[in-house]
Amino acid sequence: MSVEIDGDAESGAPIWAAFGDLMSVLVGVFVLILVGVIGVQLQLSNQLGEEVKQRRLEAQRRKTLEQALAVPLAAGRVTLIDGRIGISGSVLFALNSEHLQPEGRELLKTLAGPLSEYLQSRDEILMVSGFTDDRQVRDGNRQFADNWELSARRALTVTRTLIAEGVPASSVFAAAFGSEQPVSSNAQEEGRAKNRRVEIAPIPKPSKAT
Repeated sequence: MSVEIDGDAESGAPIWAAFGDLMSVLVGVFVLILVGVIGVQLQLSNQLGEEVKQRRLEAQRRKTLEQALAVPLAAGRVTLIDGRIGISGSVLFALNSEHLQPEGRELLKTLAGPLSEYLQSRDEILMVSGFTDDRQVRDGNRQFADNWELSARRALTVTRTLIAEGVPASSVFAAAFGSEQPVSSNAQEEGRAKNRRVEIAPIPKPSKAT
């Protein structure tokens, strides 16, 4: 009888030892999972905090830009639609001219600082687009070949002025649309005046070739 009991005890010992090892492994795995979850939560918390910070900065930059536009917006000299700043051509240039008027130069000076601030930490650049009405400039002005050239040179004038006032040259470029993309009918002078404009719009930076 005694021999049989000792045999059972000896056979049970390895089972309890294996069970203890298994529990140790499970506890270790649980601890590793817990540490991993805590690490992920901390990482997500840090990312969320950084995102909130970036959104606040962007909101502040946008507010600064809107404040700079408040007076010209109220006066009807500029528009702000979907983030695109539209500036009336009559504010910037005389008819069929590429040279800035004093009022237009002062307006661009007030915009250069807020635009530069707006671009900070953003993966965007500014596209300065020139637009004209549908009347051919060659009818009364031999200085430009056509509306494409007039809109291009006006866009370049605005671009160079912004750069001269502090906007980084790597963050702004000029584009010409001529009489394309009108915002109003060219049948009446009021509509043609609206189509003669320059727009400043942020767009994503082109991806670098790898």
